[in-house]
Order: sequence, then structure tokens, then C-alpha cells
Amino acid sequence: MEELLSEHNLMFKEVLSFDEAAIFLNFSKSYLYKLTSGRSIPYYKPQGKKCYFTKTELLAWVLRNRQTPKSETVEVAYNYTTKMGKS
Repeated sequence: MEELLSEHNLMFKEVLSFDEAAIFLNFSKSYLYKLTSGRSIPYYKPQGKKCYFTKTELLAWVLRNRQTPKSETVEVAYNYTTKMGKS
């Protein structure tokens, strides 16, 4: 029950602690630590102590490198070839 309340509170926060970011991303703490130590994920470390994250940057990080579905690729290819045939 306490974890559900914690997850619910994450919806209303913009800046997340390390533990909250792990919950938000559904990552283990050890994996999130690996990402921060490798500087693979955006984070803030005021006064060189605790790590903080913004939800906006975490979402942007998660949504990078979009994989295009086959149906979309086929549609783009079809549109391209039909335009080429009209020229």
C-alpha cells in the first residue's frame, strides 16, 4: 500500500530523487546507478551529493531512438514510390 502511495505521488512531482526515478522508470537501483555512473542518463547532483532527475528529461531519454513499426515503414515507402511515379 505504501509503495502505491509513493507511485501515486510521483505523478505530481517534477524533480525526482534517485529512488523515485528508479520507480518511475521501473529500473532496479543498481541499473540506474550504472546509468548515472556512466553518465548515460541526464541527472543533477547539487553540492556533489544526492542525484536528482527531472521527469521531462527522463521521458525524453526513454523516448529517444524510436523504432519504426513495419506498417509505418511500408506506408512511407508506398507514398514515396507513388510520388516518384507521378513525376
